[in-house]
Amino acid sequence: MEIEKMSLFDKLLEQIAPIPGIEVPPKVYLEMEPEVIDYEENYSLTIRFPIKERYQNPIGHMQGGMIVTAVDNTFGPLSYLLAPPSVTTQLNTQYIRPVLPTDKHIDVTATLVEKTNGQLILKAKVLNEKRKIVAICQATQQIIRTLS
Repeated sequence: MEIEKMSLFDKLLEQIAPIPGIEVPPKVYLEMEPEVIDYEENYSLTIRFPIKERYQNPIGHMQGGMIVTAVDNTFGPLSYLLAPPSVTTQLNTQYIRPVLPTDKHIDVTATLVEKTNGQLILKAKVLNEKRKIVAICQATQQIIRTLS
């Protein structure tokens, strides 16, 4: 199902509207100029992120931390759509191949693995524009019951 970026965040805002102090979308998300590609309600979210020269490491590949930032910028919206706000308590990443300077974008698909009363377990696959796996990630999100 295709979904527009703003309609996704309208849905997010509906869910968290009563919680003061939460900024949706956050500045770090907007900085990466994402494009929502697909959303399957209560299950998965795919976001495309353009590759920018300033994300490069010294040898010209996309820095691993920026790949993980793209993943976290996909886990975050999905987690808020699945449950009350949560924070990442664990994030594991395996890098398979580099994102090259010639790559135009990466696509991150985040998927729900398990939801309990207090946690979300999510996984993500990062693909380059040739649809080859760049990285795989798994995260544990702790659901926050009260914000102060």
